[in-house]
Amino acid sequence: MLNIKEYLHRIDIFKDRDESTLDFLALSAGVRSYIKNEHIFIDREEVSNFYFVIRGKAALYKLNSRHEKKVIFIYGSGAFLNEVMIQDKFASINCELLTDSSILIIPKSIMLLAMSRDFDLSKAVMDSMALKIRRLYHQMKNTSNIVRLDKQIAAKLWKLSADHGRQCDEGTMIDFDMSITYLADLVGSKRETVSRYVKLLSDNDLIVVRKNRFIIKNRENLLRYFQES
Repeated sequence: MLNIKEYLHRIDIFKDRDESTLDFLALSAGVRSYIKNEHIFIDREEVSNFYFVIRGKAALYKLNSRHEKKVIFIYGSGAFLNEVMIQDKFASINCELLTDSSILIIPKSIMLLAMSRDFDLSKAVMDSMALKIRRLYHQMKNTSNIVRLDKQIAAKLWKLSADHGRQCDEGTMIDFDMSITYLADLVGSKRETVSRYVKLLSDNDLIVVRKNRFIIKNRENLLRYFQES
């Protein structure tokens, strides 16, 4: 069993930070286990902690006026889930666990105090937020009406295989269960339409779908597919 400081070293923004900062944070931080499909926080809920993924997968999503889910990000080990809450005390998104997970929890007041004392930590948090913004820009481009849905799906699967892939005999497996319905939530389309295009990608020998697991047979071939005009 690792101690809190050892868990801190596993989180991206705390790597290479000053040891005195980590000692300070470790005094108030804790670790909690969550089960698959449990929520860490809900949109518009008051939240007083910052959350970091030690182990597992977490999805950030919004619901539209028809209560349809739109998944914005999926994060794995090392990720900071809610740095946006530096600005406000209410969550602006939902956070759901896709697998059984271990989450590092730091009170917001303690984290802000540590940031005020350690500029490098503040910069690491800003860098994390900037990366999310850049990814949002990229998502907006790839989910526009100009881009065909089969290419949107291919781009999403390619990115998921980059972030959450592990090698298997048939290629690169996305390392969490994902139904066609959930993939539809990721690209913001109807399940039936996404199912049709998943079959197209499968028929083109680009992917394999087996028991809610997606396998990318060759990531370079999939990359070429969604980049071609």
